[in-house]
Amino acid sequence: MQHSEQPDADSPTGSTADRHADSSARQAGVFLVLTALATVLIVVTRVMAEADQPTPAESLAAMSESGGPTVVAAWFLVRTWIIRGRWATPVVPGLFGISGVFTAVSGACAIALVVSTLGASASDASRTPDATTGGIALARWLTGKVGFSAGGLVLLVAARCQWKVGGALRYIAPLSVITGLAMQLIWVDPLTILHRVSGVAFVLWLLAIGFMLTTGRVERLFISRFLAPSGN
Repeated sequence: MQHSEQPDADSPTGSTADRHADSSARQAGVFLVLTALATVLIVVTRVMAEADQPTPAESLAAMSESGGPTVVAAWFLVRTWIIRGRWATPVVPGLFGISGVFTAVSGACAIALVVSTLGASASDASRTPDATTGGIALARWLTGKVGFSAGGLVLLVAARCQWKVGGALRYIAPLSVITGLAMQLIWVDPLTILHRVSGVAFVLWLLAIGFMLTTGRVERLFISRFLAPSGN
């Protein structure tokens, strides 16, 4: 037999099989995992450089693309039946997108600083425009913090939905709240140690949620919680 028309994934008449076949959630999960891996790469290269800025040869490409996977993940999340059907709020992918854009801008500013430093070392350092360099550094500082803070807001908004869906997500929800609140302290510079802890927690959160999306675990939880009782 042949189906003349495939039911819309976010339609009440769509079957669970149709919803489960939606690949957007899995693609979003892959890019969330890539976001976490890109973040780890950037941190490692900075540690290897023993400085705030990474060595150009090892991490310019990584920094220029650091926000890219997040933006792509946000795009795929918006396209899932879970978001299109309003089973979960579109605020989450929206904040992910904002976080990715600001992180990418911060990475571009970091690259500009590295390039200006290389130019200064290759010529007379006194010819480097301090005002321009200071402006780029300020832009990097601000956009980086906005991107990180927006990422924390993702966790705070997602926590309510995670608790409501239940299953493994309910165990993650309290951690989402704690980590999301801790990430808002990025604006308090003296709390450097806490920033590192919340940053590690955020990377682990991305890996966990990304893995659950990639394996279809999130979809199964939504189907079990909201659709199975209705007979879909």
